[in-house]
Amino acid sequence: RQRFLTIMATEADRMRRLIDDLMSLSRIELDKFVRPTQPLDLKGLVAEVGSTLAMRLEGDSRALLIDEPYELPRVIADRDQVLQVLYNLISNALKYGRSGSPIRVSLASVATSPGGSVKVTVADEGDGIAPEHLPRLTERFYRVDSQRSRTLGGTGLGLAIVKHIVERHRGRLEIDSRLGEGTSVSFTLPIA
Repeated sequence: RQRFLTIMATEADRMRRLIDDLMSLSRIELDKFVRPTQPLDLKGLVAEVGSTLAMRLEGDSRALLIDEPYELPRVIADRDQVLQVLYNLISNALKYGRSGSPIRVSLASVATSPGGSVKVTVADEGDGIAPEHLPRLTERFYRVDSQRSRTLGGTGLGLAIVKHIVERHRGRLEIDSRLGEGTSVSFTLPIA
């Protein structure tokens, strides 16, 4: 009985995470064409997410290294959604990076688009992702290794949520990965 109750609790928790992610994705899609209008200071947001994930980082002997310039322009963004993007990306780096290796998050102002933008990059040192999987990573329920993802608690919706939030903010999402070296995910937000 105890073994079956444990299995049921694990599966119920996985189902709850899946429903939460689906609801989140649905809310994001409702506002897809409504661009945020409020200016946001990104300073300290990565550290805020880091404190939320502190126990998981410590449990895996990981350090969150933040490279944040002293002066960073404000962006036009929804604070809660930017926190969600950062949480999803840092969680992925925590899940798929090597135990004991650092997770690097850098923020930088770039002048690639009219008006400029701020680029945020989350990089891990892990197994990396084969090039043939990269174009499909932001598809709903797509997993490179479904067994590993399920074991680690993934729903297959994290990067789809990230993609839709970045699109709502009129930003760009880039994923770069090298087998045996790790993965780097970057997104941009327009400067206010």
